[in-house]
Amino acid sequence: MNERSAARLARLREALDEGGSLRLSEAAALCEVSAMTIRRDLAAADDQLVLIGGYLMRGDDPRHGTAYDLAVQRDRHAEAKRRLCERALATLEEGDTLFIDCGTTLMPLAMSLPEDLSLTVVTYALNVAEAVSARPGVRLWLLGGVYHDSSRSFSSDDMAETIRSFGLNKAFLSAAGVHPRQGLSCFHFHEVAPKQAAIATAQRRILVVDASKQGLVRPARFAGLEDIDEVITEEPAAE
Repeated sequence: MNERSAARLARLREALDEGGSLRLSEAAALCEVSAMTIRRDLAAADDQLVLIGGYLMRGDDPRHGTAYDLAVQRDRHAEAKRRLCERALATLEEGDTLFIDCGTTLMPLAMSLPEDLSLTVVTYALNVAEAVSARPGVRLWLLGGVYHDSSRSFSSDDMAETIRSFGLNKAFLSAAGVHPRQGLSCFHFHEVAPKQAAIATAQRRILVVDASKQGLVRPARFAGLEDIDEVITEEPAAE
């Protein structure tokens, strides 16, 4: 992130220190830049600020919901995530090239890749990469760039293009919100580009999501349910 971008974000955080929200147009006017520039600043930031419904607000303001924290999310619905990933593992085939999304839902999958299969894993998540790197027979591609500690993932301008250069057999995707009309969403805007690139590239797009995400809408929309080939979830959510 360059100095001017950092200065704009600091100015916006200061403006929101007392709570409340700013329209995107108001934030742009305050910083004397375009709305698109503010969007780019947010995409490169560490997600202390979020844009929801055209309004900019602090992600840690409890009045606007709980911001995503990987350490907190790791232990939530852990048993459900493990069971769902067991079903996801059953879809793997010899020689597959996999995209594994960031977050905690897919960690049991990354930690349990079969030792008797030769696989390639593409990911932008550091925690996924650490788990995969310990698995024999797996070739790992970790996509780097600016590091976001809140989700232990990376972002870069050319990440989507790099993902599209792989011949992905399966994309395992996670979402923080699954809504029948508003589709799939996540907390962090920097995740949208790699998720969309994987969806556009993979032969089979598989969403792994526990029932707690059902009916929720998070700040950053990345796809519709029609963009997914298979949803691995718990029975109540599937119904």
